[in-house]
Amino acid sequence: MHVGLPNLTLKILAIGDATNNFYLMQKYAKNFEVHLIDFPKKGVDIKAHSSPSGEVELFDSLLISKQVDKIKQIKDEFDLCIAKPWAGARIAYLAGLNYILYFTGSDIITPPFVKNPKHTHGGEVTENFNFFERGFYRKVFDSAIACVSTSDSFFLPLQKYRKDAIRIDRICVDTELFNENVSKYDLQKKKFTIFAPQRLGLEKGYDVIWDAINLCKSDFDFLQVKWFIESNRGGTTVTDPSKLSKITMDLYENSPSQVKFIPLIDHKDLGKYFTAVDVIMGQMTGDLAGIEREAVFCKKPVLCYSDPNRKTILDGKNIESPFLPKSRNARELADLIDKIVESKEFRDDLAAKEYEYIKNLSTPELVMKDWESVFERLGKKYKTIDRETSFYEKIVNYFGLSLERFYIKKFREKNIQARGEKEYELLTRR
Repeated sequence: MHVGLPNLTLKILAIGDATNNFYLMQKYAKNFEVHLIDFPKKGVDIKAHSSPSGEVELFDSLLISKQVDKIKQIKDEFDLCIAKPWAGARIAYLAGLNYILYFTGSDIITPPFVKNPKHTHGGEVTENFNFFERGFYRKVFDSAIACVSTSDSFFLPLQKYRKDAIRIDRICVDTELFNENVSKYDLQKKKFTIFAPQRLGLEKGYDVIWDAINLCKSDFDFLQVKWFIESNRGGTTVTDPSKLSKITMDLYENSPSQVKFIPLIDHKDLGKYFTAVDVIMGQMTGDLAGIEREAVFCKKPVLCYSDPNRKTILDGKNIESPFLPKSRNARELADLIDKIVESKEFRDDLAAKEYEYIKNLSTPELVMKDWESVFERLGKKYKTIDRETSFYEKIVNYFGLSLERFYIKKFREKNIQARGEKEYELLTRR
């Protein structure tokens, strides 16, 4: 065990979602090391076992049994595990690890151990597991040595199930990619330009945004990235408008005249667009996403609905958000757009206030200190990565893994559709 020993670094195994929060943890941590292992990606050469960054190891199989075996082979190299729900947590549990669950989205709002969970946007049933599946995921959840989440949106739902939940409002921004000195993309601007990189949909508040733009009196271009997500459950990127849902199709076809659609942008190039435009339009949900944080680090003003009832807590203190508007009212947003177009003083003042706020919320060094504190505290309590498991639990898990072929068949068509038959067969070969 490395914790508490001089000149030794705490080693963390991270499972799942490696390209985002965990990747930045790996990149910026100084007092702990992070090894990332993620699930196979569509079209990725599994023999390479890496992402384009070269920092992420990939499982070479879709089979849960093979993934568990892989973790068991390497687990002794690490002190603690952190996993993303629910796929990463499932593997950590079956491998018998002491693991931290890290919630950053609706995976706790619609947990799989709740019967008929409702999605937050629209209220539709996202998944309905049977009695035994719900029981399994409840065990996965309860067995975590800690559960961590951010902001009121996700922490409050988490607290309903774990009174000992840990809150970390700080979320890292890659400041090497997003800063005011990033070279500008040549947009050949002809007028004041507002840029919206997030996906088009009601869940992002585009009904309010479109209404607001139609009410505006000022002259501007509104650049909207042309990418669409049909549903959170499917996670499928749709570039053919004819394949969009009716609601999203209506938003696409009935966009205001100021709106100009542009192709999908690689995330690593997004900063070049932020520095090239005048204002960034964020989402109207009340949540602060990565896009808004990244844009602010480029010293650009951001319009993003900030729910005054939601708290941001940093170092034990409630910090008031400077983001505007404070409601989802289209008239209020329209007035803000007109003001931000017409007044450089207002733009500069808003950008400065947002930067000071986000600098405290998302500077990598501050984020890593929060996590370092959590890892050290848990590392002192749990002296090994191995979790104490009962004989009964081991038997249940053994038989559970033996049923894997049933689930492979159950999701076969869905996986083939997502990956292609050749890639699917390669990833399920025993």
